[in-house]
Amino acid sequence: MLQLADMRLWSGRTDREDGKAGERWHQRITPLQLDSAPGLAILGFASDEGVRRNKGRIGAAKGPRILRMAMANLPATFGTPLYDAGNVRVEKEDLESAQSLLGARVTELLSDGHFPLVLGGGHEIAFGSYQGVARWMREQQREKTLGIVNFDAHLDLRLPKPKGSSGTPFYQIAEQCEINGKPFNYLCVGASDAANTPALYNRADELGASVIRDREITPWALDQTQKRIADFIGGVDFVYLTVCLDVLPAAVMPAVSAPAARGVPLELLEPLLDTVLESGKVCLADLAEFNPYFDIEDHGARTAARIAFQVANGVTGH
Repeated sequence: MLQLADMRLWSGRTDREDGKAGERWHQRITPLQLDSAPGLAILGFASDEGVRRNKGRIGAAKGPRILRMAMANLPATFGTPLYDAGNVRVEKEDLESAQSLLGARVTELLSDGHFPLVLGGGHEIAFGSYQGVARWMREQQREKTLGIVNFDAHLDLRLPKPKGSSGTPFYQIAEQCEINGKPFNYLCVGASDAANTPALYNRADELGASVIRDREITPWALDQTQKRIADFIGGVDFVYLTVCLDVLPAAVMPAVSAPAARGVPLELLEPLLDTVLESGKVCLADLAEFNPYFDIEDHGARTAARIAFQVANGVTGH
């Protein structure tokens, strides 16, 4: 189900004495219209059906609402138009229809020249986002290749039996790539050995996926990690960036379905994200797994908003 943008969520501090240099996102953002000039379009995916199927802590369906409120006070540091494109919401446990609808909306946004920033919702968001970018590429970029960079403590390569869930999206994407004769270019950054079984690592190997484990991401090895990411991106034309917020330490990001005991510290995650964004190849990004029911004094919401701020500035060239 499609939901119109609720602009009441976009409110906050105003510093009128500072003019445009003092504006914040809530002062710049407008509802997306059919004739809107190309810009950054925020689209919500209100779903925790995939998390429920994956036996996780539900509540992520409220994520897009709370994240918008957390993002409202971000400083407007870029001149690109900023839009709210509303939500796609799961109805009556029908995740598959919602993922298809999300894909259709992403295709529309890309075709109209917008950069979609999609807010989850569980990581089942990824299969919907992928459907959208894959369709856009089939229609307008047929000879180009796509790479997926997933910052995540989990590989999310579980088998979709009997149905897809928040733990299956990248296996489902691999299946679609095989059906369509496309390469499965997948890099998972931050995978935890304590959160992925040998079966999942074996599946990653079988599918030709690339994995950078959380224990490999240290201050003294940051350059090597950045190079591995840059080398992966160098082999594709476009990048779909997906950030599962459970890649962060639980102390920083408690508000997820499956908190990470170790995680990748924010001060290391940010330069790694910069490596992806500075490639100029990112055409779509989403944030997954934010669950406000488990937040502590809005720590998780503020951290997620900071990541959204980094992505927005990275893709608009600020």
